[in-house]
This record gives sequence, structure tokens and C-alpha cells, in this order.
Amino acid sequence: MQLVQAFVPTEWRGAAEVLTAPLAWIPGWHAAMMNFTWYGDTVAEVALKRIVILLPMLLLLSGVWITMASLYTIPFRSNRGRFVTAMLVAWWDAGRTAWFYWAGIVRLAVVLVGWVWGLLRLGFGIAVAAVKAAFQSPLRLLDWTSRNYFKPGVPWLAFLALLLWSAVEAVIFMYTLQPTLTEVLAGITGFEPDPRLVAPLLWIFLFFLVLGSFACIHALAAAVRAKDIAQIIQMSAVELFVMFFEVIFLYRELIDAITPWIAQTTSEQVQLGLVSTLALASFGWVGVRGMTWFLFGRYGTPALVAVLARETISQEGITTGFQSPQPDFWKGPILALKNETEWFRREARQVFELLSLPVLQMVAAAVNFAVVAVGSRPMFALPFRNLDEILAKTPSMAGMKPSNKVPPPRTQPAHEAGGA
Repeated sequence: MQLVQAFVPTEWRGAAEVLTAPLAWIPGWHAAMMNFTWYGDTVAEVALKRIVILLPMLLLLSGVWITMASLYTIPFRSNRGRFVTAMLVAWWDAGRTAWFYWAGIVRLAVVLVGWVWGLLRLGFGIAVAAVKAAFQSPLRLLDWTSRNYFKPGVPWLAFLALLLWSAVEAVIFMYTLQPTLTEVLAGITGFEPDPRLVAPLLWIFLFFLVLGSFACIHALAAAVRAKDIAQIIQMSAVELFVMFFEVIFLYRELIDAITPWIAQTTSEQVQLGLVSTLALASFGWVGVRGMTWFLFGRYGTPALVAVLARETISQEGITTGFQSPQPDFWKGPILALKNETEWFRREARQVFELLSLPVLQMVAAAVNFAVVAVGSRPMFALPFRNLDEILAKTPSMAGMKPSNKVPPPRTQPAHEAGGA
């Protein structure tokens, strides 16, 4: 402003200072306010000032500039009272929008804290549900299996005993076969395999092998009960092959393990040869399979075969009671997600409204100052109550102009004219 006054002749500088007095103080004050708002000693202070003070300060500066500049137009206005009133209303709206802006920041912070707290509660609930599901899953799986496969009266004890015996027998044969298998794999691959890897794989193989042996005996027994000669011959041949395989690779190792004891007990007078070793191994296989078959194998093997074949096991003459509703693992969460879609849309709209409404009200208040300076009436009716008012189209300038149309004369009714 001083630079502008320097171009004015000396005799006119006094009048120029008086005329520019409403605007002369604004540039320095403007720079001081912007420096205070834009800068700070720490990053947190700068961020806090730019979030909380920057927009209200810009609105204040624009309002001061426009108001002071509008003072020069008052002598030339036809309706000065309406202009002054509109400018005062604009300042009132500016103050309200600044207050609503700060209130909106607090409201947004409260909503964000609520969302974070809700997410923490949701995460904690999911974690607790996951832990509970981890402990309840085996029980639910057992309940689901019992309801879909087994009915009351099924030999549970025999079924579990069959699995337990197969696991124990697989452990015994695993220790007897592991050295031989390690040597074979070392000869094939050229390096000795890790026993920690070989042992579990060998145990799984032997476990299913023992269960398969019981399944073959079950099929042979079923063929004998049905008196199916062809099936009996076929299953007998299969059982001989099964016996030969288990005797050669499994039970022979047990006989080899007790051979030194037999030689030591008989002062090396008895030496087991090929035939005697295989005979003792065959006797051991028949004895073990016979005892386990007649004890629990003939009752537990049908249940095992039915489970593998997904067949329902039931006994005649036994009725089932009331079945409780089955746990729903997928349909319930999917339906819940569909029901929450509207909630997500509503919350997203609320967050968008909290973010945009205070800012746009500040912009609208600044626009109102400029429009009042030109047209003596504001463009926007502040404050905005909701997001719908913002999403509506901008008011047209035609609607801001006062109507100069003369209302049409009131027509006199016919009966009144006749009475006159």
C-alpha cells in the first residue's frame, strides 16, 4: 500500500491516506495471520494449526478483504440498507460455519475413536471366537461324524480299539523296518535320509497297511457268510498275497530280532533257516490277526469301511431320537454380511458427510461474501443441514435477483360486479 501511495503526488497523499485507510492495515495483518497459521515449531503444531485454524483463517481474511473493499461501493448503491444487512448476515454465517467446522472436527474425532474401538472389539471377538472354534472343532467334527455316519448301537469301542491297535502295530513295525528302509534309500539316492522325515512317512504307510489287512479279512468273512464261491476264492487269493507281503516285510523282521535269543537259549543248536523263519512269521501273523479279529476286528472293521465309503451305519430295531440343529458354518456369516451392507453404506455416507460438510460450509461462506458484495444477497443458505443440500445443484444467479414484476390486478368476481 505504501508503494501505491508513493506514486501519488505529494499534495494528494493526505487524501490518499484517508481513502486507503480501510485497506492499508490489511496486508500486514494478513501476512502476520498467515505466518501464524502456516508455520510452527514442531510438526505436530504445524499439522494442528493447518487442520484446525487454516480454513477459518482463510475465511476470515477473505471476509475482511471483501468487506473493506465493499465500503467504497456504499455511496453508489441504490439499496444500502439491504447491502449492509446482507453483509452482517454473511458475517453471522461465517462465524457459525467456523464454529460448526470445529464442532465437526470434534465429532469426526469421536466417530473415528468409536470406529477404532469397534474394530478393536471386533478383532478381539474374532480372536476369541477363533480360539473357541479351535477347541470346539474336534468336538463338532466328532458330533457331525456320529450324526452322519453312526446311529445308536454302533460298536464305538471296537472301532476305536481297531484304530488304536493299528497305530500301535504301525509303531512296532516302523522301528523294525526303519533301518532296512534307510539302507535301501541310501543305496538308491546316494545319501542317508533324515530319520525324522522317514519315520512319520513310514508310520502312515504301515498304519493304512494294517487297516487294509483287516479290511481284506472283513471282505473274506462277508463272502463266506454270503456263500459266494467266486468271491471266496478271489478274497482267499488276495488274503494269501496280503499274508505273504506282511510276513516277508513285517513279521519276518520280528523273527529275525528273536533269532539271536533262540540261538543263545539252545546253545546255538537250533538255527532258523528260510523255511522256519517264514513259518514262524506266518504263525505269528495268523495268531495276531486271529486274536485281534475275534476280539474287536470283526466289529470295528465294518464301521471303518462304512466311514471310508460314506455309508450310514445303523442297526435294525433301534430308533433315533431328536437331532439337534446342525452348526452352520457358511450360510450364517454370508447372510449376516448381506444384512450389514446397508449399515456399511450408511456409515460411509456419515463419514463422507463429516469430512465434506464443514469444509464446504467454509467455502460457501467465503463465496457468500463475494456474492453479497456484488448482488447484495447471499448465494447459499447456511449452514447446510445434511449432505443432500450439498449434493443439490448450485443456485442460479437468476434466482438471486429481486423480482420486479408487477402482480396482475385482482379480478372481481361476477356476482360482486352484478351486486355493485
